[in-house]
Amino acid sequence: MKITLKDGSVKEYSEPKSIYDIALDISEGLARMACAGEVDGTVMDLRTVLDRDCGLNLLTQKDSEGIRTVRHTCSHVLAEAVKRLFPQAKLAIGPSIDEGFYYDFEAEPFSREDLDNLEKEMKKIIKEGKRLEKFTLPREEAIQLMKDKEEPYKVELIEDLPEDAEISFYKQGEGFTDLCAGPHLMSTKPVKAFKLISSSMAYWRGDSDKAQLQRIYGTAFATKEELNAYLEHLEDIKKRDHNKLGRELKLFTTVDVIGQGLPLLMPKGAKIIQTMQRWIEDLEDNEWGYIRTKTPLMAKSDLYKISGHWDHYTDGMFVLGDEEKDKEVMALRPMTCPFQYYVYKAEQHSYRDLPLRYGETSTLFRNEDSGEMHGLTRVRQFTISEGHLVVRPDQMVEEFKKCLALAKHCLSTLGVEEDVTYHLSKWDPENREKYIGEPEVWEETQQHMREIMDELEIKYTEEVGEAAFYGPKIDINAKNVYGKEDTMITIQWDALLAEQFDMYYIDQNGDKVRPYIIHRTSMGCYERTLAWLIEKYAGKFPTWLCPEQVRVLPISDKYEAYAEKVEKELKANGILCTVDNRSEKIGYKIRESRLEKVPYMLVVGQQEEADKTVSVRSRFAGDEGVKPLGEFIDQICKEIRTREIRREELAEEPKK
Repeated sequence: MKITLKDGSVKEYSEPKSIYDIALDISEGLARMACAGEVDGTVMDLRTVLDRDCGLNLLTQKDSEGIRTVRHTCSHVLAEAVKRLFPQAKLAIGPSIDEGFYYDFEAEPFSREDLDNLEKEMKKIIKEGKRLEKFTLPREEAIQLMKDKEEPYKVELIEDLPEDAEISFYKQGEGFTDLCAGPHLMSTKPVKAFKLISSSMAYWRGDSDKAQLQRIYGTAFATKEELNAYLEHLEDIKKRDHNKLGRELKLFTTVDVIGQGLPLLMPKGAKIIQTMQRWIEDLEDNEWGYIRTKTPLMAKSDLYKISGHWDHYTDGMFVLGDEEKDKEVMALRPMTCPFQYYVYKAEQHSYRDLPLRYGETSTLFRNEDSGEMHGLTRVRQFTISEGHLVVRPDQMVEEFKKCLALAKHCLSTLGVEEDVTYHLSKWDPENREKYIGEPEVWEETQQHMREIMDELEIKYTEEVGEAAFYGPKIDINAKNVYGKEDTMITIQWDALLAEQFDMYYIDQNGDKVRPYIIHRTSMGCYERTLAWLIEKYAGKFPTWLCPEQVRVLPISDKYEAYAEKVEKELKANGILCTVDNRSEKIGYKIRESRLEKVPYMLVVGQQEEADKTVSVRSRFAGDEGVKPLGEFIDQICKEIRTREIRREELAEEPKK
């Protein structure tokens, strides 16, 4: 038997050997450090016996798959600790994930005190050095084992497997056994640095119609230093979390009596979104050739039956009425496209009229699952810079490129172009009932999109099954602070819906010809974009986006009149400003302004009033000295007009 190691060297053995024994044959140090082995690309336990020629990569906690094995074992240690301290708890699932692990339980909610007690119990289990050993059972015996242990979720998982399946378990010492495919460590001993992070509610199998479970999140690292660094990173994430920071900055709030996924934008948050909307509308209309429409928020079901949404998307819509009982059934719109098609159809168009680029700042409604909703990133009502381009087939490629260019321009202006990834979302030919149109149309359009992305040298991945039912698309995605990816901008190639709506133009020969359609957004969902920017900038938005760009701070009530005169001059130049005329010390006012992320503070007193100047303090550089008011206005107006993203030179944030 020949074992080819990662460095290309070959070990030969005359009889089967476990991965651990091979590691020991290389060195005792490696055997102590090894967590698992990667055999021809598959990660396996160290106890796995090899009996054929293969490639072997021995994994330690320094390897991503090695630390993943540690975290997976840690989830089993957590499960045993829960069963010790909460014997009535039922086990669900407990995988490793990118930065840690979790385990779901049927149990009462866990408090922070519970998590601390579970950590102590886990340390005992780790110290015991319990052996983890894999064994398999036929399906019926496996079901009976879990029934005997009164673990209904495990029984359900096994019952979903084929009847002839061999079911694998891991025995952890003498007192604990769990259903699992592995891999795991040889014992609990190598788990050195771990932490239980939080607990939350989760649904069994992610289905809100199924049982509510309690999920405990944790993580593990090779060293305490790495763990501590990660925990510090988590603290920074918590500070940036838009769901927390957005409320602290009074940008938005939510109210139970209004409902999930229906955030209230507070005046400051509404101002930021208004600024973005006006920018996008002016940009589209004045520089990119768009024309505005304003269409209804709802329509009869007949419209969605023509478009295909009624057959393919009803679960995601808010339907008003019942087709069996009501003469007329309505639905709130989940997208604007069918409405803008009828704007196009209201007049006859020549080939010379195309392309026609329709833009609308649309309010849309989507019936999101309650378990998916979060802050501003996943909501049931949202606003979007939606647009549809009706083009001749020969114009399609160039117009698609322009849509990509506009999206990239918007991302660059917001300072986030480097933070996104591009994805070609394709149809799934194995699941044809999900889509309309013929396979050759799908394959041809997808190939055009590949060629465009390659020509523009945009890196992208291909995602099977992520297309809309009527066409492939480019999704531009970004990650939130927790690493979850959301779609920010979509550009879609549609060669099919013009047929559904009988859309046509008259060509040079006087014949009716079907146009193509591009569905696109310049900025995507404004609420989600606001959430993204809160986290990107930790609430310290570029000046042009700030809902309060300047705060005027008189050093005493004697200078309120001058402060108000400064405010009036600033507002006359379109600058968003306020005056803080409270009877507080100037240091307190400055500190509070910084905590509220105001870009500029203008301190005014006797000398400033006499000289018609202002003492400028900024979020970016601290004390910027005394300047004539006109000079400061010119400076900030240029910063706002050019949408400059001024970088901060100050490292310290004042403490509350």
